[in-house]
Amino acid sequence: MDLIKMFQLQKELDNRIREEHNVLGKNLIAEKVLAFQVELGELANETRCFKYWSLKQPSSQEVILEEYVDGFHFLLSIGIDISISIIKLNVETPKNSSTLTNQFATLYSLSSQFEKTKDESDFIVLFQQYLVLGKLLGFTDNDIETAYRGKNEVNHQRQNDGY
Repeated sequence: MDLIKMFQLQKELDNRIREEHNVLGKNLIAEKVLAFQVELGELANETRCFKYWSLKQPSSQEVILEEYVDGFHFLLSIGIDISISIIKLNVETPKNSSTLTNQFATLYSLSSQFEKTKDESDFIVLFQQYLVLGKLLGFTDNDIETAYRGKNEVNHQRQNDGY
């Protein structure tokens, strides 16, 4: 996964949004963490991993991947805002035998912790655990990067359309 390129693409999108929406210089970390948490909930909803009461199947892998990269956009954006060193974001994800439900709960907890501390080490753990979620969902680094690039183009088009 080419994180350097992904951060570069995200920074270009972020700069465009900040300029076009007149939020240059504004600290948006709280908004971005909340947006990440909302996207995380949408992703959990598509996986249906917690819906023990329902027989309906999860959404397609394509839909789940699209939701996953929506969250990835916000994590990259937060990383840019805190000037994260990409070198510290080890793309080798830790081993984890967690269930999807437990991993979602972990990510909510970690994102809330980061929102309080704004600490780089808390962000790194959050980022790595989001990569773990991607692996639990069955996605490769290539799947994630390809979907991210596609969604980045969609997000630029949305800005063109006045989204």
